[in-house]
Amino acid sequence: MHDWIVPDWPAPSNVKALFTTRTGGVSHGANGIYASLNLATHVNDNLADVTKNRTLLRRYLPAEPRWLKQVHGTAPISIDQTTTEIPEGDAVFSRKRKTVCAVMVADCLPVLLCNTAGTTVGIVHAGWRGLAGGIIEKSIQAMQADHGELIAWLGPAIGPNHFEVGTDVYEAFVQHDPQAKQGFVAKSGQKGGKWLADIFLLARQRLTSSGIAQIYGGEICTFSDSEHFFSYRRDGVTGRMAALIWFE
Repeated sequence: MHDWIVPDWPAPSNVKALFTTRTGGVSHGANGIYASLNLATHVNDNLADVTKNRTLLRRYLPAEPRWLKQVHGTAPISIDQTTTEIPEGDAVFSRKRKTVCAVMVADCLPVLLCNTAGTTVGIVHAGWRGLAGGIIEKSIQAMQADHGELIAWLGPAIGPNHFEVGTDVYEAFVQHDPQAKQGFVAKSGQKGGKWLADIFLLARQRLTSSGIAQIYGGEICTFSDSEHFFSYRRDGVTGRMAALIWFE
């Protein structure tokens, strides 16, 4: 039995979404670094194992996920208009039935989006660079949906007790919006200016300023739960989970 997470949000009944955990696959690697449902081909895991893991996931989906080559950028992609090549970007949206949008994460924040009519879905891979660069705002704009009719769900990501960043990250957010100060706590006794950042709050601020009132999720920390989640910050070399959304 999989312990995957199904978003608890008031999405239309035809909108389907899930977030995989690290359990239920065949990967292992030295000291179990990829154990067990690693879905990424770019982390030096055994490719045959990753292929088996993706096949296991595919059984629960209406189509093969439209994987991205993620680059920590701010480019949203309409997956309905792309070729068979793997597109490069960090946000994807679709207006076609049974088209599975997907991003892979291991501490970065997946932001799932859908409209209340259940005719448009999207997903954003939001690390701090993407968030600071406006990937949420650009994605919402690209979806061309009424902002008041969009719903968001924040998936598992590194929690505010573990996400240590430098002054450059703090300034990137606060210069854009002074309210972002609420998302940072200074670490006492740290030279060079270290902060603990709340990526959930920072994402909520960006969503709210874009006119989205219905925002859910944002409570699950990947760093602090090694049993269920891969975490790049915690482990360095590790696997990736997937966040997926589509409509039927």
